[in-house]
Parts: sequence; C-alpha cells; structure tokens
Amino acid sequence: MKVLVIHGVNLNMLGKREPGIYGNKNFDDINNIIKNKAKRENIDIEIYQSNHEGEIVDKIQEAYDNAVDYIIINPAAFTHYSIAIRDALAAVNIPFVEVHISNVYKREKFRHKSVTAPIAIGQITGFSYYGYLMAIDYLKYRENGE
Repeated sequence: MKVLVIHGVNLNMLGKREPGIYGNKNFDDINNIIKNKAKRENIDIEIYQSNHEGEIVDKIQEAYDNAVDYIIINPAAFTHYSIAIRDALAAVNIPFVEVHISNVYKREKFRHKSVTAPIAIGQITGFSYYGYLMAIDYLKYRENGE
C-alpha cells in the first residue's frame, strides 16, 4: 500500500505555534511517529508539507501519476475555502482521509466547514497527531477488505 501524507499551511510550525491547541510535539517528531507507524505496518509512505495552495494541488496531481493508493491530508486553513485542493482531490479520485490535530468543531465557527470532507472517506478531528495514526489504521483495515 502506498500512502501520501500531505500537511497544509503552517503545520511546519507545530511545536512552536499555539501549543495549547496543537500540542508540544514538533513537526519532525510527528513525521517520525507517522513514518515509524508506516514502517511497522509495511506501508510505503511519503510525507509532504507546503504553505502554498498550488504546490499542494501539484502534489495531489503527482500522486495520480505515482500510483498512490491513498492520501491522508490535513489541509489546515485550506480546509475551509480551497476549492482548488478539493477539485484536485476529486480529479485524481484517490481515496483520502482528512485529518485535523485540533477539534475544529470546538473552535471558531468558520473552522466548522470543510470543503474537502464531503468527498473524503472520512474525517478525523481532535485527537492530536494520533489522528494520522488512526487514519493509517483505518486504511490498513480498508485495504484488508474488512
């Protein structure tokens, strides 16, 4: 199974930015936890982060060409308004899980709407970095046809 993890805008600042909301683990720590989980599960994983909407669109399109089986994406602020990312995800037709570190539904009202969740397999929100691991567990479960 080949999985692409995409981190959106400002997630490279994890561990520095608003630890009361996003926790104390830094970006590299979280990526290492994700990589270790993937290794244990025998999953080929690539992790990508960008603060630029168009670069994320390009990466999603590359996933199609690279025969990626699944995408795990935390679009961050792009969640709420990026029709371009939503359309790229729809265009490649690669099943994806949307992940959010914080519980977006306990935050500002504008964060309650996701333009990508309606076309996702599902959304995981509010479980810190563990949401990425939950997404991997679900994809493994799905891949095994259970």
